[in-house]
Amino acid sequence: MSKCPETILVVAMIAAGLFAAPALAQEGDAAAGKKVFNRCRACHDVGEGARNKIGPHLNDLYGRSAGGLDDYNYSPVVKTAGAEGLVWNDETLAAYLADPRGMLPGNRMAFPGLKKDSEVTDLLAYLATFSAEQAAEAAPPAAAEDASSEPEAEAEPQPDAVAQGSPHGSAASASAPTQHSESSTGPRRLGRAATDAEVAAWDIDIRPDGKGLPIGSGTVADGEVIFTEQCASCHGDFGEGRGRWPVLAGGRDTLTRERPEKTVGSYWPHLSTAYDYIRRAMPFGNARSLSDDDVYALTAYVLYLNDVVTDEEFELSNENFTTIEMPNAGGFIPDDRASEAHYTADADPCMSDCKPGPVSITSRAQVLDVTPDSGGEGPAGGNFD
Repeated sequence: MSKCPETILVVAMIAAGLFAAPALAQEGDAAAGKKVFNRCRACHDVGEGARNKIGPHLNDLYGRSAGGLDDYNYSPVVKTAGAEGLVWNDETLAAYLADPRGMLPGNRMAFPGLKKDSEVTDLLAYLATFSAEQAAEAAPPAAAEDASSEPEAEAEPQPDAVAQGSPHGSAASASAPTQHSESSTGPRRLGRAATDAEVAAWDIDIRPDGKGLPIGSGTVADGEVIFTEQCASCHGDFGEGRGRWPVLAGGRDTLTRERPEKTVGSYWPHLSTAYDYIRRAMPFGNARSLSDDDVYALTAYVLYLNDVVTDEEFELSNENFTTIEMPNAGGFIPDDRASEAHYTADADPCMSDCKPGPVSITSRAQVLDVTPDSGGEGPAGGNFD
C-alpha cells in the first residue's frame, strides 16, 4: 500500500487528462469567467504584462507543469506534484479550482474553491484565452485549411480609415470627442474644477449618524453567500482570518490584555465604519464592485459573526442602520485637545529644557518594546515579543 495518497491523486488526475478530455474550457463563457476571476485578482494576474503577485501569474497556464515558473517560489507540495507529472489542463484545473487544499494538501493557496460547476467552466474558458496551447487546440481544422489556401486580395484601406485609425480602437472611437477638453482654468493653466459627477463619485463617506447612507437593504443570509464567495478566502469562513489576513470576528473583552484582538465586534465603535470600508475597499482586488444592497448584506453578516445580531433572518437597511449599537461604542472619547491650556493660550510649544533634571525612562512599551535599551536590566530594545 502506498504511503503517499497525494501521489496517487496526482497520477489519477494525469490519467483523467489523457483518457477523458471533455473540453471544459470550450463549454464555458469567457465573459462570465472574467467576472469570476475578480475573486482571484487579488493574488493572481493574467493578460498582457501579467506578473507574479501573492500567487503566480496565469498566462499560458494550460500545458504548464505544476510549479513550472522559475521566477515564483511555490510551496513544496506543488513543486513535488509538478515533478511527479502534474500538468495543468481542463481536468486538473477543474479539480483544483473546486477544492485546492483537497487536491494538493499543504499548498499555500487560501482560496477555499469554487462551489458551482458553471463558475469553474467559465473561469477555465477565460483563462484559456490567455493560453497559446489551448487556443491552438480549440482552433477548428477548417481554419488551418483556409490558411493554406490562396488568400483573396485584401480590400484596399480607405484614406479616411488610415487617417483616423487607431491601434486602441476603431476610427469612430478615435474621432469621438474627448471629455473635459475645455481649457484649464486653474493656476498656471493647470487642472480644472471637478464636475458634479466627479465630486459625487468621491463623496461616498458614511457618518455615524447615518448621513450618506444609500437607500437599500440586505439580510444575514444573503451576506453569508457573498462572504463565502468573495471574502472567506482571506478572512476565513467565520471571520477568523486565514494566515496573516485580518480577523473580523471575536476578541470580546480582550482590549485590556497585553495583546488585544481588535475586530469589528470588539473594537470598532461605529457600524458606519464597517459599511464605509466594505463599500469603498472590498473585496480586495475588486473594490467598488459590490452593490449597495450587497454591502448591507455583508455588513449584516459581519454583525452576525460578532453576535451583535443573532437572528439569521435579520435585515439591515438604511432605515434601521442607526439603531445598531456596537459593543465598544463607549470605548472612545471625543478629542478635546483644543480645550487644553496649551491650545487655548495659543502659546508656542516648548522645544528644549522643558523639564528640570536629567531625562529618565519611566516605562516601556511592553508589546513591541520600542523603547531603546539603556543597557540596564529589562528586555532589549527593538525586539518583538
